[in-house]
Amino acid sequence: MYYLILAFQAFCIYHLIKNRNDFYWIFLIIFLPVIGCVIYLVTQVYNKRDVNKIQEDITSVLVPSKKVKDLEKQLQFSDTYQNRVNLADTYSEMKEYNKAITEYKIAIEDKDQNNYYIIKKMVVCYYNIEDYQSAIDYAEEINSHAEFPKSRTQFIYGLALEKVGQIEKAEAELRQIDQRYSNYDERLVLAKFLMERNKKEEAEEILKEIHTESQHMTSPNKRKYRNTLLEVEKLLKTV
Repeated sequence: MYYLILAFQAFCIYHLIKNRNDFYWIFLIIFLPVIGCVIYLVTQVYNKRDVNKIQEDITSVLVPSKKVKDLEKQLQFSDTYQNRVNLADTYSEMKEYNKAITEYKIAIEDKDQNNYYIIKKMVVCYYNIEDYQSAIDYAEEINSHAEFPKSRTQFIYGLALEKVGQIEKAEAELRQIDQRYSNYDERLVLAKFLMERNKKEEAEEILKEIHTESQHMTSPNKRKYRNTLLEVEKLLKTV
């Protein structure tokens, strides 16, 4: 029972941090273990998980390497394209980006597959290990793909271009992510990018749009983007 309660608390705290919920919940979860967790689940999780998914997430919190070990065994048993990609994806989720890249590079050798998915994952991995030129090179392999425009991959491509000093090209790519009622985190980054280049009026317009859109957000989205919206409000006072 003791370990079950610990697992219950671990899942609630994991969910709280992942979804950027108010940190006062931590005190309730820790000091009233069972009751606090139940209240948190009822008020903050409600329609997001079924029982099996909750159990899976708790296992991932308590034994973060379990999924990787299972996938490594699965790949050893059956060396298939999908098994290797599944392992690479999990490495990436765990921020083991170099390991993820190694597996993606092996998978990409299979020319019978549509490798758009793998390449866009590699763009993210290379960016996160600060190998910005490799991120750019891989992004430019797929920038003519129909799914590339206005995607998260294009946004990462723009950030990598900024890192290597290609500012005008970076701005052109980053602006593609400026879509109403979505991409709040990315649009905040774009606004900061513009402010740093003395394009304050354009930055202010983006920030005001986010502020206006926030008035129509659902409660879960307001919690999810709480920190982003707070920063938007802060920046609006400075432009």
